[in-house]
Amino acid sequence: MTRIEERRDLALAVAGVQLRAAEDEQKVRGFAGHAAVFNQRTAIGNPLTWGFYEEIAPGAFSKTLSEGDARFLIDHDTRLVVSRVSADSLRLSQDKTGLAVDSDLDARLSYVADLIVNLENRNITGMSFGFRTVKDDWETVSVETSEGDVEAELRIIREVQLFEVSAVTFPAYEGTDAALRSVGAALAARGDADAFDRRAGLRPELLNFRPEPAKATRASDATQPGETTGGRQAMRMKALAARYRLAR
Repeated sequence: MTRIEERRDLALAVAGVQLRAAEDEQKVRGFAGHAAVFNQRTAIGNPLTWGFYEEIAPGAFSKTLSEGDARFLIDHDTRLVVSRVSADSLRLSQDKTGLAVDSDLDARLSYVADLIVNLENRNITGMSFGFRTVKDDWETVSVETSEGDVEAELRIIREVQLFEVSAVTFPAYEGTDAALRSVGAALAARGDADAFDRRAGLRPELLNFRPEPAKATRASDATQPGETTGGRQAMRMKALAARYRLAR
């Protein structure tokens, strides 16, 4: 199954972003921070209903850092490349906190000069990284609420393929659409249709991210003349009906 690219954001206070001054006129300025933090439980969507909790396990980046060629971007825009591992202008590593980022900032690039000013003025307020899940585990955890303990799912990311790290304007899922995309991508990568449909019963919009079922391979499975395929639209209507208690 094709794995879907995902993104995770980190607020500036947690990312610990710092601008480094140039040592002399021959040196460029630098950027340091963390794009990911280990063992920090994060809510993806609403974990008590249609979302889940997530943690990144220490060592999740080990293989990809030894094999990959990640870029440092601005707002995930591939046109705004700040630095790159293979160019020796971007240095990525794992420390006790998480995925550490150390990048040169060459102000000869106009958008890098803008990035420096935006960081100084606190207009850029976080970090993010784009990745594909290679290995993850899902488990059930107990969550204490005002109405008693309830069960939720926890996703532990064990290994990723890293594509890029970014300085971002809107970190930490400030929009519902971003949360929906995050949940949808993770569930699609999980490949558990039942888990997907349970959540889609509460948030039918998630069906936009549900992988299409495999094509029929037997004549009896194929759509016959005069028949229509239910497909994603039928599933969406069923989920909407269940959510709003409509007659079916």
